[in-house]
Amino acid sequence: MMTKHIKENDRLRKIVESFPKLSMTVLADLVADEFVFGEISRVSREAPVLILKHRDRKVVPGGGANAIYNLADLGVNVLPVGVVGDDEAGKLLLRAFRHKRIPVSGVFKDKSFTTVTKTRILAGFAHTAGQQVVRLDREPTEGPNAHLRRELVLSAREYVRASDALLVSDYGYGAATPTLLNVIREKRGIDRVPVTLDSRHRMLEFTGITAATPNESEVEEVLGIRIGEDWERLLAAGDQIVGAMNLESLLITRGKDGMVVFPRRHKPVDIPIYGSDEVADVTGAGDTVVATFTAALAAGATAEEAAQLANYAGGIVVMKRGTATVSQQELLEALDKRPPMTREH
Repeated sequence: MMTKHIKENDRLRKIVESFPKLSMTVLADLVADEFVFGEISRVSREAPVLILKHRDRKVVPGGGANAIYNLADLGVNVLPVGVVGDDEAGKLLLRAFRHKRIPVSGVFKDKSFTTVTKTRILAGFAHTAGQQVVRLDREPTEGPNAHLRRELVLSAREYVRASDALLVSDYGYGAATPTLLNVIREKRGIDRVPVTLDSRHRMLEFTGITAATPNESEVEEVLGIRIGEDWERLLAAGDQIVGAMNLESLLITRGKDGMVVFPRRHKPVDIPIYGSDEVADVTGAGDTVVATFTAALAAGATAEEAAQLANYAGGIVVMKRGTATVSQQELLEALDKRPPMTREH
């Protein structure tokens, strides 16, 4: 048994070590995740609410921008394609990309667009992590205009020709729609790369996808079912999606229950969560999972190997506060700590 694990681990290590040789295009809805931390001072006299003294604020890449950031930290050469507004949040996202040496020529800045910004107000006392008390979302009233959509298509086509994979991160803000992907695909040359999808609400509307990484509640939403603790129902749901979307593989994430991968023509593999179930923050964990899963597939991993690596990465990132990433080094260290595991049914 031990030699099998050593073999598996060696194979997973080689996959992770090959990430810097990969290039990847990401067509994405770019989001700015803003965290505002206030120290609790007292209750207001105007209304039954806390008064917070502003202590700190940070803006980090969220949504599809977080998937891009994760790929960069894994060592992958990432080529983002997306839109930001001509506003502070947009400028901060571009600055964050440049800081990680991520090329920004495929990210279009436009006055007619509002950068999607999700502001989380955290309340706490000095030296505590803070509890989220409210979230305020700023969203564009409509998606990118026709001119921007054309730019996105041209950039994506150009990048994909030089890439080992295309990741589509669709948060519903119009830069990563099924229609855009179809138009990008009209020109020859992109059929040879794997296309992975992380879509919030309309996974089944996409065609030509190699692999998708929904969480369980997204699966329940698109199929209109409740899975709960029912393993048979989960299997049936997975098979239904693989069939409907004609996928090579499907990875369903299940929070503290780990994840299940459905490789086409092989039986599903149930993978328990890596790390402890003392989760600090699930914000952005799905972006980490799709980034790691896609990088591994692009490096030649099987669906099960890619899922194991995504599981390690997901387990590491939920232990971090806020929107976070996992580095190539952290992933290699996790592989040293524990061999990949599966659950029997």
